[in-house]
Amino acid sequence: MMSITRSLTIQEVQGLGVAQLDFNVDDKSNSIGTLLKHMAALETWYQAITFENRDLNEEEREVWKGALTGELYLKLVKGNELHYYLELLENTRLRTIRELKKRDDDWLYLKSSSGSNNYFKWFHVMEDEISHKGQIKWIKRRFTS
Repeated sequence: MMSITRSLTIQEVQGLGVAQLDFNVDDKSNSIGTLLKHMAALETWYQAITFENRDLNEEEREVWKGALTGELYLKLVKGNELHYYLELLENTRLRTIRELKKRDDDWLYLKSSSGSNNYFKWFHVMEDEISHKGQIKWIKRRFTS
């Protein structure tokens, strides 16, 4: 499901230029570029949480600044070509798949102190991307109509 979701996300953004990736409908909306980087940032954060049992460190938070949950409004993500975002998404997903292959089904059902299990956490990563893909479609209709 994660692979299908990702392929649909990539299909949705094919051919977009920097101006389209940076486009904001208004002061309160996210750009497509911000959403794409957010998808990679969230996945990286969940890699740390589930594979390494830790939160992001300060260096990682700096790399993902403006793309982490609660920071998207800062509008710090801009000026990047599509290949930049696609590379972030690809590299992040390659690590996710590599790490998931090391784990068995029992690992999916391990609960953390928050009470949620790894299965739910990775479902959330996918669900978040699906939601943001919908936002991307909505934004695209604003600059193509």
